[in-house]
Amino acid sequence: MMNGKEYLESLRDGRTVYLNGEKIDDVTTHPAYQNSARSIARMYDALHDPQKAPILTTMTEEGHKTHKYFRAPKSPQDLLEARDAIAEWSRMAYGFMGRTPDYKASFTAHLGVFADYYKGFEANARNWYVKATKEVPFCNHTIINPQVDRSKSLHENKDVYVRAVDERDDGIIVSGAKMVGTAAALTHYNFVSNYGPTDLGQGDDSHALIFFVPMDAPGLKMISRQSYELMAAKNGTPFDYPLSSRFDENDAVIVLDNVFIPWENVMTYKNIEVTNSFFVQTGFFHRFTFHGCTRFAVKLDFMAGLLLKATEMAGTNQFRGVQANIGEVLAWRNMFWALSTSMATESTPGPNGVYIPNAASGAAYRVLAPMVWLKVKSIFETIVAGGLIQLPSSAQDFMNPEIRQYVDKYYRGSGVSAEERVKLMKLVWDAIGTEFGGRHELYEVNYAGNNENIRLETLKLADATGQSAKYKAFVDQAMSDYDLNGWTTDAWINVKKEELVR
Repeated sequence: MMNGKEYLESLRDGRTVYLNGEKIDDVTTHPAYQNSARSIARMYDALHDPQKAPILTTMTEEGHKTHKYFRAPKSPQDLLEARDAIAEWSRMAYGFMGRTPDYKASFTAHLGVFADYYKGFEANARNWYVKATKEVPFCNHTIINPQVDRSKSLHENKDVYVRAVDERDDGIIVSGAKMVGTAAALTHYNFVSNYGPTDLGQGDDSHALIFFVPMDAPGLKMISRQSYELMAAKNGTPFDYPLSSRFDENDAVIVLDNVFIPWENVMTYKNIEVTNSFFVQTGFFHRFTFHGCTRFAVKLDFMAGLLLKATEMAGTNQFRGVQANIGEVLAWRNMFWALSTSMATESTPGPNGVYIPNAASGAAYRVLAPMVWLKVKSIFETIVAGGLIQLPSSAQDFMNPEIRQYVDKYYRGSGVSAEERVKLMKLVWDAIGTEFGGRHELYEVNYAGNNENIRLETLKLADATGQSAKYKAFVDQAMSDYDLNGWTTDAWINVKKEELVR
């Protein structure tokens, strides 16, 4: 496993990243990416920290140390310990970095036990499992097609989709684009697959692919969205943007322009069934919801603390209505931790001794988290209210002796100085109100799929596991207790009408 210094050095590989029309030479020194890169580097350093390593790491079957979530779990206890390792890394970014290196272990940790699923590429799956556990690489993923024209069928948008355009003895050539590569500029590999249909029609299965590609591969280009870290550096200081300036997982569109993929990095090729079904059939769904739920629970820990401190500083924490809202946030926090626990303790055995997180709890997290984040954000806006607007423009206002006396007087809080209160309010605003905060709202709402799909798939899961039939049978049981003539069992007494007249 690399340490932080080695991680930063690994990013200096000549990768092609574009931002604001500029090709970025080194993401580890550019102000748009450098502090976010260091936030990830701290996580790699934690793997070697004597205090954190027991929480984060374990030994693999092959005898090398790895992050606990990267190893295939062989018991519910393994999953609980993996959950705690996810949480430990997540706390280092207060829950505001969702695609940290352990996220893609949602996929790689099952490559060994599910190797037979990848027909024709079984050895590749096993080799990538060993590689991932040994190196703990940072992989991003892109499984969504660009939003070009959704009114058209797949084959009509074929020119923009990632597909095999040529086949060689040593691999394939792929072209097209994928979205959204969260933190892509700071990763080692892009995992490419599909979420949705892959049959282009007319016998064209060139889009049915699963593969890994290194971020410095010739022809791979990343087109970044605007950098909130860069904007924070230009517009203020860490005092003004304490989250934006170090936890911006810059999202990018990944363009593959005739990129060569060697066979050893391919998991499936022109196989529609494997490509369309891996999401559920290999446990990826179960594991990414497990990771997401844990990270979201950590984030709610942080938001609960923010709300408690903000209301204390405003002197409103004893108001009944405020306390009720705080209690609601704490209840949501407790619920997501309970869901993550149940995903581990109520896990189910899978092939080759692996334990798979509970899917029903994962589906519940997937549907509830978008609604809860919007609710939590609304609570902040309602009870912290104008305190989020009553803020000096930047830390520089404290440095100006002409206005410092006014800032100290009119921005102070209940028992705290103006500097302390403004510092907290700037943190709250960065969490929910800045462009960084706005991106996080969009991120949480769409984290696990579009609004309809996450609900439809929850229903399909209930149908497939027999839960829907069980629920209906429960109702049938109740209805079997009575008919037009009254109770059908001896458990209750049928009263004759003439007896009621008396």
